[in-house]
Amino acid sequence: MISFRGDAHKIYLQLKNTSNKGQSYKQLPGLIEIEEINQFYHSIDSSTLKLIFYRMIKEKNGSGIVPIFVSSIPWFLFMFSNKIQDFLFKDGRFIWLIIFAFLYFFILITSVILHFREKAWAAAHIEIIQDVLKKRNDSDIA
Repeated sequence: MISFRGDAHKIYLQLKNTSNKGQSYKQLPGLIEIEEINQFYHSIDSSTLKLIFYRMIKEKNGSGIVPIFVSSIPWFLFMFSNKIQDFLFKDGRFIWLIIFAFLYFFILITSVILHFREKAWAAAHIEIIQDVLKKRNDSDIA
Protein backbone atom coordinates (compact mmCIF):
# COMPACT_ATOMS: atom_id res chain seq x y z
CA MET A 1 0.00 0.00 0.00
CA ILE A 2 1.43 3.35 -1.05
CA SER A 3 1.27 6.09 1.55
CA PHE A 4 2.29 9.71 1.15
CA ARG A 5 2.01 10.49 4.86
CA GLY A 6 5.74 10.40 5.48
CA ASP A 7 8.20 8.30 7.39
CA ALA A 8 6.58 8.85 10.80
CA HIS A 9 3.37 7.23 9.58
CA LYS A 10 5.33 4.40 7.96
CA ILE A 11 7.03 3.72 11.29
CA TYR A 12 3.63 3.70 12.98
CA LEU A 13 2.33 1.19 10.44
CA GLN A 14 5.41 -1.01 10.95
CA LEU A 15 4.90 -0.89 14.73
CA LYS A 16 1.23 -1.70 14.36
CA ASN A 17 1.98 -4.59 12.01
CA THR A 18 4.63 -5.92 14.40
CA SER A 19 2.20 -5.67 17.30
CA ASN A 20 -0.51 -7.50 15.38
CA LYS A 21 1.94 -10.34 14.66
CA GLY A 22 2.90 -10.53 18.35
CA GLN A 23 6.54 -9.79 17.59
CA SER A 24 8.98 -7.64 19.56
CA TYR A 25 9.33 -4.01 18.54
CA LYS A 26 13.07 -4.26 19.01
CA GLN A 27 13.30 -6.37 15.85
CA LEU A 28 12.41 -3.47 13.56
CA PRO A 29 15.48 -2.43 11.50
CA GLY A 30 14.92 1.29 12.09
CA LEU A 31 14.79 0.85 15.86
CA ILE A 32 17.82 -1.45 15.83
CA GLU A 33 19.82 1.22 14.00
CA ILE A 34 18.81 3.93 16.48
CA GLU A 35 19.67 1.66 19.41
CA GLU A 36 23.13 1.00 17.93
CA ILE A 37 23.70 4.75 17.57
CA ASN A 38 22.52 5.30 21.15
CA GLN A 39 24.85 2.60 22.51
CA PHE A 40 27.76 4.03 20.56
CA TYR A 41 27.25 7.52 21.97
CA HIS A 42 27.00 6.06 25.48
CA SER A 43 30.52 4.65 25.00
CA ILE A 44 32.03 8.11 24.34
CA ASP A 45 33.14 10.42 27.15
CA SER A 46 31.12 13.57 27.79
CA SER A 47 33.69 16.13 26.61
CA THR A 48 34.11 14.38 23.27
CA LEU A 49 30.36 13.95 23.00
CA LYS A 50 29.90 17.70 23.42
CA LEU A 51 32.30 18.30 20.54
CA ILE A 52 30.37 15.82 18.42
CA PHE A 53 27.18 17.61 19.41
CA TYR A 54 28.54 20.94 18.19
CA ARG A 55 29.65 19.36 14.93
CA MET A 56 26.17 17.87 14.44
CA ILE A 57 24.63 21.31 15.00
CA LYS A 58 26.91 22.65 12.27
CA GLU A 59 25.86 19.84 9.93
CA LYS A 60 22.18 20.38 10.64
CA ASN A 61 22.39 24.11 10.02
CA GLY A 62 24.66 23.84 6.98
CA SER A 63 23.04 24.80 3.72
CA GLY A 64 24.85 22.33 1.49
CA ILE A 65 24.60 22.28 -2.27
CA VAL A 66 20.80 22.47 -2.53
CA PRO A 67 20.61 26.29 -2.45
CA ILE A 68 23.18 26.39 -5.24
CA PHE A 69 21.00 24.20 -7.43
CA VAL A 70 17.83 26.04 -6.56
CA SER A 71 19.40 29.41 -7.22
CA SER A 72 20.71 28.19 -10.55
CA ILE A 73 17.22 27.67 -11.95
CA PRO A 74 17.43 31.07 -13.69
CA TRP A 75 20.51 29.78 -15.49
CA PHE A 76 18.49 26.85 -16.69
CA LEU A 77 15.84 29.21 -17.99
CA PHE A 78 18.60 31.20 -19.66
CA MET A 79 19.03 28.17 -21.91
CA PHE A 80 15.86 29.21 -23.68
CA SER A 81 17.28 32.55 -24.80
CA ASN A 82 17.42 33.02 -28.56
CA LYS A 83 21.20 33.34 -28.89
CA ILE A 84 21.92 30.18 -26.93
CA GLN A 85 19.23 28.32 -28.84
CA ASP A 86 20.70 29.40 -32.15
CA PHE A 87 24.14 28.23 -31.14
CA LEU A 88 23.24 24.91 -29.49
CA PHE A 89 20.22 23.89 -31.48
CA LYS A 90 20.99 24.88 -35.04
CA ASP A 91 19.77 22.40 -37.60
CA GLY A 92 17.05 21.24 -35.18
CA ARG A 93 19.33 19.46 -32.68
CA PHE A 94 17.22 19.72 -29.52
CA ILE A 95 18.80 16.59 -28.09
CA TRP A 96 21.20 18.78 -26.06
CA LEU A 97 18.30 20.51 -24.37
CA ILE A 98 16.65 17.22 -23.53
CA ILE A 99 19.88 15.74 -22.15
CA PHE A 100 20.69 18.87 -20.15
CA ALA A 101 17.16 19.18 -18.76
CA PHE A 102 17.05 15.53 -17.74
CA LEU A 103 20.44 15.61 -16.04
CA TYR A 104 19.76 18.94 -14.35
CA PHE A 105 16.43 17.92 -12.86
CA PHE A 106 17.69 14.46 -11.90
CA ILE A 107 20.61 15.99 -9.99
CA LEU A 108 18.37 18.68 -8.48
CA ILE A 109 15.74 16.23 -7.20
CA THR A 110 18.36 13.80 -5.90
CA SER A 111 20.22 16.60 -4.11
CA VAL A 112 17.08 17.94 -2.45
CA ILE A 113 16.13 14.48 -1.19
CA LEU A 114 19.63 13.81 0.15
CA HIS A 115 19.84 17.27 1.71
CA PHE A 116 16.69 16.81 3.78
CA ARG A 117 17.56 13.22 4.73
CA GLU A 118 20.93 14.43 6.00
CA LYS A 119 19.27 17.18 8.04
CA ALA A 120 16.86 14.64 9.52
CA TRP A 121 19.70 12.31 10.52
CA ALA A 122 21.63 15.19 12.03
CA ALA A 123 18.56 16.08 14.11
CA ALA A 124 18.25 12.45 15.26
CA HIS A 125 21.91 12.35 16.31
CA ILE A 126 21.54 15.66 18.14
CA GLU A 127 18.56 14.36 20.13
CA ILE A 128 20.36 11.13 21.03
CA ILE A 129 23.48 13.02 22.15
CA GLN A 130 21.38 15.41 24.26
CA ASP A 131 19.64 12.45 25.91
CA VAL A 132 22.97 10.79 26.70
CA LEU A 133 24.39 14.00 28.16
CA LYS A 134 21.24 14.61 30.23
CA LYS A 135 21.50 11.13 31.67
CA ARG A 136 25.06 12.00 32.71
CA ASN A 137 23.87 15.22 34.33
CA ASP A 138 25.50 17.35 31.67
CA SER A 139 22.28 19.24 31.04
CA ASP A 140 24.07 22.56 30.49
CA ILE A 141 24.23 21.79 26.77
CA ALA A 142 20.48 21.64 26.17
